[in-house]
Amino acid sequence: MSIVLPHIEALATYALGEQPPEGVPSVKLNQNESPYPPSPRVLQALRDMSEEELRRYPDAACVELRKSLSAKLGIEAERIFCGNGSSEIISLIFKVFIGPGGSIALPDPSFGLYHTVAASYQAASKAVPTREDFTVDVDGLLASGAKAIVLVNPNAPTGLLLSSGEVERLVSGFPGLVVIDEAYIDFAEPGASSLELLSKYSNVMILRTFSKAYALCGARVGYCMADRSLIEALEKGRDIYNVNAISRKLAVAAIEDAGYVNDTIARSNRSRSELTARLRKMGFDVLPSQTNFVLCAPPVQEGITAKHIEERLTEAHIFVRHFDHPRLRGMLRISIGTESEIQQLLSELVRILA
Repeated sequence: MSIVLPHIEALATYALGEQPPEGVPSVKLNQNESPYPPSPRVLQALRDMSEEELRRYPDAACVELRKSLSAKLGIEAERIFCGNGSSEIISLIFKVFIGPGGSIALPDPSFGLYHTVAASYQAASKAVPTREDFTVDVDGLLASGAKAIVLVNPNAPTGLLLSSGEVERLVSGFPGLVVIDEAYIDFAEPGASSLELLSKYSNVMILRTFSKAYALCGARVGYCMADRSLIEALEKGRDIYNVNAISRKLAVAAIEDAGYVNDTIARSNRSRSELTARLRKMGFDVLPSQTNFVLCAPPVQEGITAKHIEERLTEAHIFVRHFDHPRLRGMLRISIGTESEIQQLLSELVRILA
C-alpha cells in the first residue's frame, strides 16, 4: 500500500521548459526569462551581504521590501504580501481561500500551474475556453459557478491583454475572490495594470513577480496586493521566514534602479516588435503580444509542423516552447532574447522552412 496520498499519486508534475545541456552554447528562449542581467545595484547588493545577514534569521514580516514596494506602487505596506516567488502565493491562495472541494475558474489556455496546484489541494479547476482568437471570455468566467476566478493578464501563453474595462466588469460582477496575475504587466501598454481596482473592490488580489522584468528568476521573489483582510489571512497561512535574506535584499536593490529596469523593458519590447514583424514576413501567424514572448503558428507547409520546428531548433541548440494542448499543438511560444539571439533564431528558421 502506498503511503502517498491518492490525489498526489495521481497528480501530473507541472511541465517545465527543457533546460539546455551544461557547457553547450545555447539560445534559451523557452522560459520567458530576461535576456539581460539584473541591475548592477543588485549585483553590488549581493557582494555587500554581511556574514551576520546570513547567520541571523531575517525579519519575518519582510518590512523593508514591503516598504520599498509601497513607495514604488503607492499602496499601503499593510496591503502587500511577499512570497518565495509568486508560485508560493498561488499555493497559499488555495490553502487559505479555496481549500479541498473548492473550485477556481480560469481561461483556457492559460498558466497551467494553477491547475496543478488546484489538484494538489483537492480543489477543482474549471477551464473556460477562450474565444477562437484566444481572447478571454468574461461572460464564461462569470457563469462558471467557481469559488474564485484567476485571470492571468496579459495571459500566458497567448500574450494577449484583457482591457481594463473588461477586467473591472469581471471583478464587479463576481462575488468571490478574483486573482489577477500580472507577471508580465511590465511589458504591457501604459495603463494596463488593474492596480486602481484595489481601492474600489475588496475581492481582488493582484500577483506580481521579480522573475521577468527584474531578471531575478533565481532569487524567487513574488508579491501580491489586496485588501488588508486578505493579506492578514495569507500571513496566517504562510511558512515562517518565507522570503530569504538574500533574495529580499536583491529585490529592494532592483526596485531602487528603476531607470535600468525601464531600459531593459524598452529593449525587450523593441525586440518583440522586430521579432513579430520578421516572423510575419516569413509567413508565421503571430498573436499581438504584450509580454516578453510571442505565440505564433508556422506557415502551412508540407512536412513542417510546430513540433518539427521545435525539434529542429533544439538540434541547433535553440530552445523554444511547444505545448501539448489541443489548441496550441500547432503553435510555438518564443521568449524575447537579445538582438543576437533573435537573429540566430531567425536564421535557423529560414533554414528549416527552406
